Amino acid sequence: MAKKKVSNEADLKRRRQAPLITPTDLKTGATRDIAGGLNGILADVFALYLKTKNFHWHMSGPHFRDYHLLLDEQADQLYAMTDPIAERIRKVGGTTLRSIGHIARLARVSDNDADYVEPLDMLAELREDNKSLAGRLREVHDVCDEHRDIASASLIENWIDETERRTWFLFEASRVGKGGG
Repeated sequence: MAKKKVSNEADLKRRRQAPLITPTDLKTGATRDIAGGLNGILADVFALYLKTKNFHWHMSGPHFRDYHLLLDEQADQLYAMTDPIAERIRKVGGTTLRSIGHIARLARVSDNDADYVEPLDMLAELREDNKSLAGRLREVHDVCDEHRDIASASLIENWIDETERRTWFLFEASRVGKGGG
């Protein structure tokens, strides 16, 4: 009985020292690598979401309605990714982003604070940002494969597909036809 009490006290002390460490069969290095990669993706997704909404809010021109709706749909897709990414980080034993400042430190998506951006330039910039995001998702997928984190890799595969779809739509929406428009 005394041995069990000592064990319980040791467990209690350990939980107090690390209250957010989710139990996982992944090794500490795997948790660090996967959570780190996913936190970078999460920061990029938040930054790309805000940039997409910025362009959605400031869209103008003859294709306003189509572009406005397209960017709103794409922003919704990006926002829908955030909670599953953050929850996956917690499931593998990591901690996730805590503030706008944390996002700013990790995000690799460049801001665009210009007073005015041409509609086709908006689409081109978002297309390149989504294309870059797809590449970074592939990099994190490789990390997940290395550590045999099948669940994270599976989610990432879907996010790559969604990101490629956004890239494709932005490309097609910005093409200039033979008739000049």
